[in-house]
Parts: sequence; structure tokens; C-alpha cells
Amino acid sequence: MVRRLAISSCVASGIEDRSAMIIGRLAVDDDDGAVRAMAAEALGGAGENARAILEGARRDEDPRVVEAVATAYGELRHEAAVPWLIEVAAGDGDRAAREAAVAALGAIGDDAALDTLLALVASAPPQVRRRAVVALTVFDAPEVEPAIRAAARDRNPSVREAAEMVVGRQPDN
Repeated sequence: MVRRLAISSCVASGIEDRSAMIIGRLAVDDDDGAVRAMAAEALGGAGENARAILEGARRDEDPRVVEAVATAYGELRHEAAVPWLIEVAAGDGDRAAREAAVAALGAIGDDAALDTLLALVASAPPQVRRRAVVALTVFDAPEVEPAIRAAARDRNPSVREAAEMVVGRQPDN
């Protein structure tokens, strides 16, 4: 609890180089997965210095940490992380980590993620499909609109709702 409060305090006051180093150590070395996850996510506000630390943290076996690293990469818009984010998003791992990776891919907007996001919007678990709909909105490719319109007819109501919000109207039936 004390370590998590310290991380919150650092984030609230702005992450500087020294605090980024301390948070980075917590993200990789702390015994508590919740602390590692919180520290990894906090590094999303640490800028360039966080990238090397996040690379080590992304190997963590705790899915909460993987989710937090994906979130941090999205906040940093770290394009070099796109291959790893694609792997997490398309994998069969933790659903929350997959969702975070999809959201990060949307935040980064690298064209290398487009095929993966199109595949996910068509066939991933509902929560991941919903995130993929939103992530696709940053891409300007001819395949995006048909994929979102198809999602507006998805069997899952949360996917349909996300797609309908993007399209701005009910789908044609």
C-alpha cells in the first residue's frame, strides 16, 4: 500500500528523471504484481526515459503488468512497441491485456497494426472486438468503414453500440 501511494504521489507531482528511475525499479523488481502494474502504467507519463524500463516490464508473467505496459506504450505513442502490441492483441492471453494492447495500437495509429485490428474486429472476444472498433477510427483505409459497418451488425450489443457510435447512426439492415 505504501509503495502504491508513493507511485500515486510521484504521478500527481509529475514524474521527473529521479522518480522515473524509482518507479521503473518498482515496475520490474517489486514482489507485488499490483505494485509492478501500477508502476508500469505510471511510466506512460515519464516520456522517453520509460521505454527501456517498459521493455523489461513487458516480460512479466503477471497479466496486470502486461496490461499496464500496453497502456503505457499507448500513452507514450511508442511506435517501436507496435510488433509486441500486435502480438499481445492477437494472442490468446489475458483479455484485459489484449484490450489494452488494442487501445494502444489505436493510440499509436501505425499502419502495421491495421490488418490485425481488422481481423480482431471480426473474430476476437466481444470486449476486444469493441476496442478494435474504436481503434480502427484513427485509420484512413478503404477497409475500415466496411469493417465498422459490419461491427454495427455484430451479435454482441456492446460491439454494435461502439460501432453505431462511430458510424453515427443505426446500421442499414
